Amino acid sequence: MKCDESLRRQGTVQLMLIVVTLMMGPSAWAAGKYKTLHTFQPSDGSQPSADLIFDAEGNLYGTAAGGGPNASGTVFKLAPNPDGSWTQSVLYGFCSLSNCVDGATPQGDLIFDGAGNLYGTTANGGVSNFGAVFKLMPNPAGSWKESVLYSFTGTGGRDGGEPIAGVIFDTSGNLYGTTLRFGAGGKGVVFELTPNTDGSWTESVLHSFTGGTDGEGPWAGVIFDQAGNLYGTTVLGGAQGDGAVFRLAPNPDGSWKESVLYSFRGKEGGYLYTPVIFDGAGNLYGAAFNFGPHGGGVVFKLTPNPDGSWKESALHSFCSLKNCRDGYSSVSRLIFDQAGNLFGTTELGGHMSTMGCEAGCGVVFKLAPNSRGGWTETVLHTFLDRPGADPNAGLIFDTSGNLYGTTAGDNQGKTFGSVFEIKP
Repeated sequence: MKCDESLRRQGTVQLMLIVVTLMMGPSAWAAGKYKTLHTFQPSDGSQPSADLIFDAEGNLYGTAAGGGPNASGTVFKLAPNPDGSWTQSVLYGFCSLSNCVDGATPQGDLIFDGAGNLYGTTANGGVSNFGAVFKLMPNPAGSWKESVLYSFTGTGGRDGGEPIAGVIFDTSGNLYGTTLRFGAGGKGVVFELTPNTDGSWTESVLHSFTGGTDGEGPWAGVIFDQAGNLYGTTVLGGAQGDGAVFRLAPNPDGSWKESVLYSFRGKEGGYLYTPVIFDGAGNLYGAAFNFGPHGGGVVFKLTPNPDGSWKESALHSFCSLKNCRDGYSSVSRLIFDQAGNLFGTTELGGHMSTMGCEAGCGVVFKLAPNSRGGWTETVLHTFLDRPGADPNAGLIFDTSGNLYGTTAGDNQGKTFGSVFEIKP
């Protein structure tokens, strides 16, 4: 991930110095069938770090933060072939216009609208080079036309800048998202884009983060609950300074009220790069990148209390096994299967001595609730930098229960990322 790498890597140096001498915890290894569907080269993209999405025909779509025809990232498609292989095509290469006014460095997830158009964000580029929200419309001939819905003004502007995450729709067709930086408080914003009758879009800021108790640096995107409230996370800030989970509730006058549901402190985990997800009972789940009992971050659950507060519990603390073989530092969205198991990835950990990955190349993991009331972690796949390393993105299921995801590559010019499938 190119944008604000120093913020994302805070604490990693300290974590690397920890000597783990803990007893082996409740983790296991499972031999899932792993297959590489596509290996990226600089010409078609590099460093994919966003979740993949399916269309109705079973094609996969995603973004690559770098590479492509103009070396500023791509939107790509993977189509399955009858023989089991997949064909990759670049739908759009960014920085195709002068000064990259069409955007550059897409790191967020894509979404479809009902007409088959794709929407996403770029962390850089746009009119002011502080990022943009874009739309891709398919043409009858098979090509795609890009249009910029909004360009952020960044420094000196109150609208925010550098959107890392993608956007989501509400039921009225408005788009919502976050920017990592800028805004009135200088520490990022949550924004809404409303379509106008002339085809333009109007941006409004729902909350500007100050870097205090309200949070700082919303790297991940937001989600809705059934009542129309928005939920998200911040990398830093909160009452303890190590990140927070927040809620935005709409007021009758059109404004939004922010409240912090939980502020993390180091012993519970810290630096929240992942979004949160709901279960059917209204509990929230997410992951902290760093710290926790064993130093490698945690997967956590937030349970609402009758008085409106929320209780945090750690489902798994990474680096619980010698040399962090269970993984550490998760930056991915979690997903549930129908049985209530959680799945995700860690950016680092696994086999720590792997060539090309000084801190391990990362793992795919499963967390299953057990009879003791806890959760048991199973490592489904350990990355070995052949060709994949550094899985920043989350996972997605197909209708058969197979998992799909991406790796970002080794950042050393040897591997540039991949798309993979795991048959559990």
